[in-house]
Amino acid sequence: MTSVIPMGLSEQVGSLAGGEVSSRALVEQSLARIAETQPTLNAFRRVRAEAALREAEEADRRLAAGERLPLLGVPIAVKDDTDVAGEPTAFGCCGDFPAKTEDGEAVRRLRAAGAVIVGKTNTPELGQWPFTEGPAFGDTRNPWNPEYTPGGSSGGAAAAVAAGLVPGALGSDGAGSVRIPAAWTHLIGIKPQRGRISTWPDPESFHGITCNGPLARTVADAALLLHAASGNCEGDLHCPEPVDVLSAVNRDPGRLRIALSFKPAFTGTPKRLDPVVRAAVVRLAERLTAFGHDVVEAEPRYGLVGFSFLPRATAGLFEWSGRVPDPLLLDLRTRAAARNGRLLGGAALRWARAYEEPLRRQVGAIFDRLGFDVVLSPTTATPPPRIGAMAQLSAFRTDRAMIAACPYAWPWNVLGWPALNVPAGFADAECTLPLGAQFLGRANSEPLLISLAAQLEADQRWYERRPGADL
Repeated sequence: MTSVIPMGLSEQVGSLAGGEVSSRALVEQSLARIAETQPTLNAFRRVRAEAALREAEEADRRLAAGERLPLLGVPIAVKDDTDVAGEPTAFGCCGDFPAKTEDGEAVRRLRAAGAVIVGKTNTPELGQWPFTEGPAFGDTRNPWNPEYTPGGSSGGAAAAVAAGLVPGALGSDGAGSVRIPAAWTHLIGIKPQRGRISTWPDPESFHGITCNGPLARTVADAALLLHAASGNCEGDLHCPEPVDVLSAVNRDPGRLRIALSFKPAFTGTPKRLDPVVRAAVVRLAERLTAFGHDVVEAEPRYGLVGFSFLPRATAGLFEWSGRVPDPLLLDLRTRAAARNGRLLGGAALRWARAYEEPLRRQVGAIFDRLGFDVVLSPTTATPPPRIGAMAQLSAFRTDRAMIAACPYAWPWNVLGWPALNVPAGFADAECTLPLGAQFLGRANSEPLLISLAAQLEADQRWYERRPGADL
């Protein structure tokens, strides 16, 4: 890897505006780092080298003319479930996908903010798994330790940001797919309120459980990327009222009541919180207590939230499997899940959607009745697994292994509420296996979660530590 230490997103914006660096130089550096690490890290499915350089030169002309935009000239990556004009959207699958003729709304907004899209990052097949591996693209590896996964399904995006290939990336989160890889690569990952970032051309994604969200090394960078990508277009099914995430970074969150939660939602499958993860979350809780927050162990009442999740997830897989050029090239586990989705796509799906509002009232009692402002929980139950640990399992065993490793993130996707991962230390003395904790909030609470995360970041300064793997 090049010895140049990449600047963060906000730093790049400031340096571009001040004339200290050109967009072309930043994009060239990003493309060089991508090329150097692709044989080992394998973060990208598509790289837009020529197009990105042209767009960087145009950004430099606009900057020289005095134009200023939130991300003008900054290289950004997006996950390969998001449409970029001129590129296929393969979503981790094999096959010859046609190039898209238009940007998705989130990409359109990033471009409107001035971002240069350098490429599309790897994701497991249809975003199903907390590892980023597959026959269509190979294994995406964790820059902290290449023997381990960066997580999934936004694993390529997380690996790219953690390794400094780009200062920020847009992922998507249907069951923790932004927060899980953020936890396992020492990043900030935000799952915003449902609809905060448009999923158009899909009016909603996976029947409302999947949201687009940013990955970055600092809270300020994640908030800036969230701000730039946020917004809706005609046809979106979910259009929340705007919130101010930028000023939240520098706002004192006040004295909060924080519920410390370790009990995952019921799934009927075995799972165990690794003691090293629990200890890491407790350490953060102790720091929050030192800031004056009232941190008390308390559990949300999740009830049978899984019965609202499963039909929506599998029905979404069934619908997406109909977009691939050759369904026979899909993983056998994907085909099995898609068959389940076809069966559950009728009455069960309608019931799952109808049950969402009662679930919000039930889980929301942690805020409304018990008076907590935020829930703090582990993001995952385990440190990152090794590459290949789940790749060859049967569908049944994959589901069990996946739930055992990642039982904490997915209920908030059913509710549609915001959640934010923060780094929580490491599982090993060598600091090569990152861990994460998540702040969970009520509807439209991104500013509060961001303020709290920024307060903790000022104390922990986790952005000062970077991966040392030789990639």
